[in-house]
Amino acid sequence: MQNLLIVGCGDVARRTLPRLLGHYRVYALLRDLDQFAFWRERGVRPIHADLDCASSLQRISGLADIVLHFAPPTERGTVDVRMRRLLAALVRGKRLPQRLIYISTSGVYGDCGGEMIDETRRPRPTSERAMRRIDAERQLRRFGRRNGVRVCILRAPGIYAAERLPLERLKRGVLALRPEDDVFTNHIHADDLAMLSCAALRYGLANRSYNATDDSSMMMGEYFDLVADRFGLSRPPRVSRSEAQQRLSALQLSFMSESRRIDNQRIKKELRAKLRYPLVADGVNAAWQEGSG
Repeated sequence: MQNLLIVGCGDVARRTLPRLLGHYRVYALLRDLDQFAFWRERGVRPIHADLDCASSLQRISGLADIVLHFAPPTERGTVDVRMRRLLAALVRGKRLPQRLIYISTSGVYGDCGGEMIDETRRPRPTSERAMRRIDAERQLRRFGRRNGVRVCILRAPGIYAAERLPLERLKRGVLALRPEDDVFTNHIHADDLAMLSCAALRYGLANRSYNATDDSSMMMGEYFDLVADRFGLSRPPRVSRSEAQQRLSALQLSFMSESRRIDNQRIKKELRAKLRYPLVADGVNAAWQEGSG
């Protein structure tokens, strides 16, 4: 049985775990000792290490045949130093992973003016957040080429689930852009992203990127309206872009400054993906039914 190491043990990793147990000997890189019990109870071997502390990562050198990387980069700068530390630890081992799956972001494409794009679109990240992700991707590609490791990158857009809907934001009166100023937004349900991680593990091609998105094509304001209507909340007020620039934070505005529609044919053809929630409406309806059941 192969050793599989999970890096970044958050929500999507937890959703992925049932698909792994019984097929792999699963290890989890954890910096929080309080999480050990959760993972141990589910048959996982915790490893106490921290991507922000290079010396702690010696524990994983030579350990894993497979790495599932869900961890985010650091919060500042344009370089993902966490990825640099992780790869340095992996390459020091007597054996290297055979496969590495990384969850990146569709934000690496930058603003596409609402165009339909696929994985051949050249990344043009504009935010530091996306620049760190493209730096991580480039590090991984070099690592894969130099060491014969099959690297697959899943570029995920907005991840949602029942626990990850903007309900509190709607209750607080979140603003949305008026239709003529609005931007296209893209989504993937957390369960489907977990499924795609395992599909990439099985079918993903070497040094290949995949748009891990659903079939929806909707504006950001339409998404807020959909959630509000389903949960009986008030729709968000619509404002002009100039008004939004005066009333919203820089982070909020950054999400309203990029518009793209993302083609997902590659995950269907190469990863043989069958989405449980092909449309955002499917996932939002399931969340409502779960809450009212």
